[in-house]
Amino acid sequence: QVQLVESGGGLVQPGGSLRLSCVVSGFTPNYYIAWFRQAPGKEREGVSCISTNTGRTYYADSVKGRFTISRDNAKNTVYLQMNSLKPEDTAVYYCAAVWWPMARQPPYGEFNYWGQGTQVTVSS
Repeated sequence: QVQLVESGGGLVQPGGSLRLSCVVSGFTPNYYIAWFRQAPGKEREGVSCISTNTGRTYYADSVKGRFTISRDNAKNTVYLQMNSLKPEDTAVYYCAAVWWPMARQPPYGEFNYWGQGTQVTVSS
């Protein structure tokens, strides 16, 4: 059973930075780990994902150039470095996992293991 635990959320001013962490346990090769976010009154949005095998990364247009996803396989941890934060980045951020033994990016709807979420608030 895959388990994910997020940390690192908080309150930050516009233009600031935060780094989220997701410790993943119980997974085998061929997993993708993703970060999602959900703002009040909005649908959940896939932000970024990474292959635990190859390290290949994918980003939503809304965060491209500002957010960076990375992995440390020795620590079983995936990070989301968020820079140049905007008020519209305010949301609960979740990490999620899916077993996906294919080279192409998995659809965000396929992710089926979820963490509990961490709140990110961007406000002055």
